[in-house]
Amino acid sequence: MPLHQGSAHSKEPSPEQRRLALNPFYGVADPVAGMEAAPPRHRMPDGPLPPNTAYGLVHDELMLDGNARLNLATFVTTWMEPEAGVLMGECLDKNMIDKDEYPRTAELERRCVSMLADLWHAPDPATAMGCSTTGSSEACMLAALALKRRWSARNADRYPATARPNLVMGVNVQICWEKFCTFWEVEPRLVPMEGDRFHLDPQAAVELCDENTIGVVGILGSTFDGSYEPIEELCAALDDLQKRTGLDIPVHVDGASGAMVAPFLDEDLVWDFRLPRVASINTSGHKYGLVYPGVGWVLWRSPENLPEELVFRVNYLGGDMPTFALNFSRPGAQVVAQYYTFLRLGRRGYRAVQQAARDVACGLAAKIEELGDFRLLTRGDQLPVFALTTKPEVTAYDVFDVSRRLRERGWLVPAYTFPAHREDLAVLRIVCRNGFSSDLAELLLEDLRLLLPELRAQPHPLTRNENAATSFHH
Repeated sequence: MPLHQGSAHSKEPSPEQRRLALNPFYGVADPVAGMEAAPPRHRMPDGPLPPNTAYGLVHDELMLDGNARLNLATFVTTWMEPEAGVLMGECLDKNMIDKDEYPRTAELERRCVSMLADLWHAPDPATAMGCSTTGSSEACMLAALALKRRWSARNADRYPATARPNLVMGVNVQICWEKFCTFWEVEPRLVPMEGDRFHLDPQAAVELCDENTIGVVGILGSTFDGSYEPIEELCAALDDLQKRTGLDIPVHVDGASGAMVAPFLDEDLVWDFRLPRVASINTSGHKYGLVYPGVGWVLWRSPENLPEELVFRVNYLGGDMPTFALNFSRPGAQVVAQYYTFLRLGRRGYRAVQQAARDVACGLAAKIEELGDFRLLTRGDQLPVFALTTKPEVTAYDVFDVSRRLRERGWLVPAYTFPAHREDLAVLRIVCRNGFSSDLAELLLEDLRLLLPELRAQPHPLTRNENAATSFHH
């Protein structure tokens, strides 16, 4: 079906339905006027509506969305302080790309890059290259483009005539990496899951590398189960490969979530620019960076890691401006909010927020395990995220039944199957973000306890539609 193709729900309302579509109070001075002016839904109205009427129509329809605070599927920030919201409102009309007209917004972006470079132990934070993006997907694609360009420059005598580049990563990578390989004609080489290993294995990754490998992706926080991939061991295995074969293959760390958790809670974990083989790192400011969507960041170890041909210098609205993001026009609000959050919290504040999220995750995971029906795959002690499945002896229901029944109570908890080599494993995943307090965790646990007798009384798991699995690529 083409995108946005009409369905039964796209049928235009009848005149009687349109007459009753508006609350009479939306008419303000003349309550009946609003009832006679309800607009069509699938073509542009012939004339304007009063602002409060338009607001009421949109607001009422959006009430049918899920409650973002109860969405335990998404990693994306769902709560910020009111002051951050005010700042974002003040900057929605500023075009981030117009650095000449909005120099202070551009300066705040530059400061954020410097702060992240320092946080991630860049050799020289003052010269580390980086920029904001609309999210981690764009950041990942920029980093991968840099890897491909550096590889193609080294292999100009073979590429594109006889060599096809490849990128090595775990099968658990976020969907944006598959998009990159499709869009920019790179062969994805995926390390499958095996047994109870649900992410990339360093030695298995090395075995997939050859002279056409542009890089290896390591994930600091898998979306499947919240576990960190062993970045230091991966770099050590690639160091050994270089000693044996001469192949010098860089690493990109997809730190969408973990790059804003590990620096504060796992300071002894070596995963960042302290490892010479790490060429670039990305993170999502709108995940554990604690900013509303959408903002991401990508940094390179040094200018040498970002090919000059990917940097465009544009004479735009009166100023000479270097840019290397894929997107162009976008609001400056999220970048300003990121700087506000860095300034507001500092390192101690981030540590407190992330530790609270981890404590909630570990505590909730342990209490769910005590219920007796579930087996934990992870415990929330890396990312504040954990995955669980039903025990083998539980045959009356499955994780899809649990997800469906929790949704009836307002909780959005995704259920899905794992990829290649572990398609037999279906899990629930719970993401504990800032704003998901221990009180809310207790309410979730209470609802789960209330549902279990009904689930246990089922004769068998309900038949699952092929589209029933909920999305987890956030």
